[in-house]
Amino acid sequence: MQSHDRFDTLGRLEDLPQDYRDNLTQQNLVPLWPSLRAVLPPEVPARKTQPTHWPYATLRPLLIQAGELTPIEKAERRVLVLANPGHGLEKMQASAAMYLGMQLLLPGELAPAHRHTPNAIRMVVEGEGAWTLVDGEKCPMSRGDLILTPTGLWHEHGHDGDQPVVWLDVLDLPLVYYTETSYHLEGPSQSVKQGEGVNAFGRGGVTPTTVFERSNKAYPMLRYPWAEARAALVSIADNEPDAECVQVTYVNPVTGGDVQNILGFYALMLRPGQSLRLPARSPAQVFHQIEGSADVQIEATSFTLAEADTCCAPGYTAVTLKNRSASEPAFIFVADEAPLHRKLGVYENRG
Repeated sequence: MQSHDRFDTLGRLEDLPQDYRDNLTQQNLVPLWPSLRAVLPPEVPARKTQPTHWPYATLRPLLIQAGELTPIEKAERRVLVLANPGHGLEKMQASAAMYLGMQLLLPGELAPAHRHTPNAIRMVVEGEGAWTLVDGEKCPMSRGDLILTPTGLWHEHGHDGDQPVVWLDVLDLPLVYYTETSYHLEGPSQSVKQGEGVNAFGRGGVTPTTVFERSNKAYPMLRYPWAEARAALVSIADNEPDAECVQVTYVNPVTGGDVQNILGFYALMLRPGQSLRLPARSPAQVFHQIEGSADVQIEATSFTLAEADTCCAPGYTAVTLKNRSASEPAFIFVADEAPLHRKLGVYENRG
């Protein structure tokens, strides 16, 4: 008898007498065996995360309208949440551990300083002239830039340009909320400190020498310019023409580890016309199209990503990406739950 056959023989809650079930409820007790197949399913975990696509062409007008309907003073952060229907829209999460939101900042607006326990990153989608001030470091925002706002660091946003600026927020909020550790604090505007981490670490293969004492910041680099990441991808593709996958990982330049503790972030290049199969791994993934266009196949579900579109895929599922252009590369930003899975000891690559 196979293991899944044994699961099918387990007793049901309805098989127990009502008075026995009532006595259990009065004592705050629950019989495990009727629910065992739900919490420990055979072979593949139960997953609420569904393949979901958020087209920017339909999202953007609603975000701009939100700017017209709600002043920043009443919103603090003017965001439309990219919610996965598998989790229920009211849960406001894209996967088990990832929250996504499209945030709008209009010219002259200031999103006041606060800090919170969830880790956050900003992936800039469109516009120029905005900035994020993180722990006193002023980070200009340009399309494709990755900006960190790690747990506990003060941050605020401002806009000195003349056109709307939009960015994609990615937070580990669902996990932090689940552990009952999610909260925020408001604070005064920060003073701008001299220097920017990217100027110290933004060159491949070198890092500042530590013979003399330097900052011991947990996050020495807060802004990862798209121009640098894109150049690295193109260089890898040119240097390794036979490489199947051209991808870079955003890392802490001092430790070499993931830029944040819970979620992982990457940039991926598809050569002209390339089709790439990503293996079935345990973490859920988010894909955001920075440049170009790509077809996405997630089991029986398919999407076409135009520039600034976003989609997600559940874990334990292979994903195939295909560049729709036969002449130009496509570039995709990827977020996943791999660092969390490795820390929990549940990370799997099933090929």
